[in-house]
Amino acid sequence: MNYRRENRASRTSLFDGLDGLEEGRLRASSSYSHDTTERDNDEALESLQDRVSFLKRVTGDIHEEVESHNRMLDKVGNKMDSARGIMSGTINRFKLVFEKKSNRKSCKLIAYFVLLFLVMYYLIRLLNFIKG
Repeated sequence: MNYRRENRASRTSLFDGLDGLEEGRLRASSSYSHDTTERDNDEALESLQDRVSFLKRVTGDIHEEVESHNRMLDKVGNKMDSARGIMSGTINRFKLVFEKKSNRKSCKLIAYFVLLFLVMYYLIRLLNFIKG
């Protein structure tokens, strides 16, 4: 038994402030462990604060982008409504024009002239392309 006491005493002096071996690594004394834990906690806290501030900036940017898109969609919606009103007015005018036979004939005549103009335009462009 005396041998065991001497072994423990020499072991304590050998590790000098270390409590012993734990899971293949040295376990530090409570004061050293407390300092290490505090430092680790401070580092983790700083990292967490950085992440939180980054996420706050990202969410702020996302919010601004969403607000911008909402304003743009509102503008597009308003323009579509005004275009719908203009188109319905134009369609109503065409209905009035096509109700009378004389107006229908004049519209057909205008359409034929426009078609003739387009055909002549493309023929001239084709001839210029072949020459040039």
